[in-house]
Amino acid sequence: MLAVFPASGGLGSSIVSHLLALSPQPSSSLLFVSRNPDKLTAAKGKGVTLRQADYDQPETLEGVFAGAETLCLISYPSIQIEHRFESHKRAIEAARRSGVKHVIYTSLAFAGGPESTESVAQVMQAHLRTEQYLRELQEQDDSFTFTIVREGLYSESFPIYTAFYSPSSPSRTIRIPHAPAGAGRGIAWVKRDELGEATARILLSLASATSSSEWKNRTVVLSGAREWSLAETAQLLGRLSSPPQPDLRVERVSVEEYAAQAQVQEGFAVYPGDDGGRYWAEKWANAWEAIERGETGVVTTTMREVLGREPEDFEETLKEMLAT
Repeated sequence: MLAVFPASGGLGSSIVSHLLALSPQPSSSLLFVSRNPDKLTAAKGKGVTLRQADYDQPETLEGVFAGAETLCLISYPSIQIEHRFESHKRAIEAARRSGVKHVIYTSLAFAGGPESTESVAQVMQAHLRTEQYLRELQEQDDSFTFTIVREGLYSESFPIYTAFYSPSSPSRTIRIPHAPAGAGRGIAWVKRDELGEATARILLSLASATSSSEWKNRTVVLSGAREWSLAETAQLLGRLSSPPQPDLRVERVSVEEYAAQAQVQEGFAVYPGDDGGRYWAEKWANAWEAIERGETGVVTTTMREVLGREPEDFEETLKEMLAT
């Protein structure tokens, strides 16, 4: 049995939909665990096992993965470090007590290539600790295996990296603590639903006796087809804005100036802490240092190989996104 947790978020729901479409096995071999199982409407009536659990209610994790041999663990949605890592660790421990032998963990494509284990980005630290924890478990117990999938930065998440720029209410500048004019290294943007499909295909491969070893005890990076500088990203956003902003440019500002912007504070206000959104905006801002160092610009062929086609171009994804 393959399990997915949490199964009703953005990436989780995409993985679920592709597993349902692609699985050659009966749906009874699938277990979807969610804080709100009622949201998993696509799985209802298909013989899938649905269970309830919540990262923030650790007692609900005990026994919830019973019957599963492989778990796709989707990361806790936060940029906090300790709480995020401990949430992952509790879920992994509960899964192992329930008999799970393989964990595929959805990490993030900071840190550079799959061999790298370091990042300067706040957002990557809990991921790296979780990755290391999985490696340590495997070293202690050779019956346990893992796959770390560093999911590329979602094309749909461009607002986080552009000071929450809005194409429907455009400004003339994107003010971020990045290289002058947005030059230098950038991001290998990738469509979230294609990441969901690729991750589902890797899960199904793990369930196959003939190809499961291909993915065991490996770190893989799923990226878009090419790297886009933030200057190129801004130019594209300017063309697609309404009204168009052909002169949209990136302006380098200090971390303090970046965090003082109202739309940035609003964007990060979902996280608790002193000064709310401003506090977390300042914490998160070292992501641009990581981008400048090339951490998010690594391009691999893994997406193309897993999907059997070229990943969708960033421009096409944005056009679809902004048309809705």
